[in-house]
Amino acid sequence: MDNQEIDTLLEKLNQEIEGIQADDEKGQLLLRELSADIRELLERAESKQPAPSMMDRIESSIEHFEVTHPDLTTALSSLFSILSNAGI
Repeated sequence: MDNQEIDTLLEKLNQEIEGIQADDEKGQLLLRELSADIRELLERAESKQPAPSMMDRIESSIEHFEVTHPDLTTALSSLFSILSNAGI
């Protein structure tokens, strides 16, 4: 997957995140952090290498929103897989 396709996925994911209202404090924090992580990745022109902490936040978010926001967790799972398969 090239950087343009990753950017498209990131933009879609960011829109999904902006449309969610978390019911709990942990969810709100995860959404803010994910949004910041996504913006950071989008700003990187060549390398889409996230910090290890970002990968941990993606995993935590998948677990946290698995039941309440299945579309978000599907998109996060796709992003996690893409980044992992790219050796990131």
